[in-house]
Amino acid sequence: MPRQAKPLSDLESKEIRGRCEDATPGPWRSFVEGRDHTSGSNFIMTGTGKSRGNDIELSGATAADQDFIAHARQDVPRLLDEIARLKALISREAAQ
Repeated sequence: MPRQAKPLSDLESKEIRGRCEDATPGPWRSFVEGRDHTSGSNFIMTGTGKSRGNDIELSGATAADQDFIAHARQDVPRLLDEIARLKALISREAAQ
């Protein structure tokens, strides 16, 4: 039986959002040799256009690990926004 998750506190949410804001700006995109390009190494491209950052190269990561890390740059802020939206909705409903 899965254990009950402890509710995410406002402080934890703020700390997670802070880590997102401190990270290299996105979007991040995973490039895997043989899947996305034909020569070179696997890497995560950060940013686009004039806000393009340094590529990130991982050691020991599978393609799935790299894809997860790259997508997390976009996914985590979106999930935090959804949590905030749902908490506000619950608060409004509870106040009625």
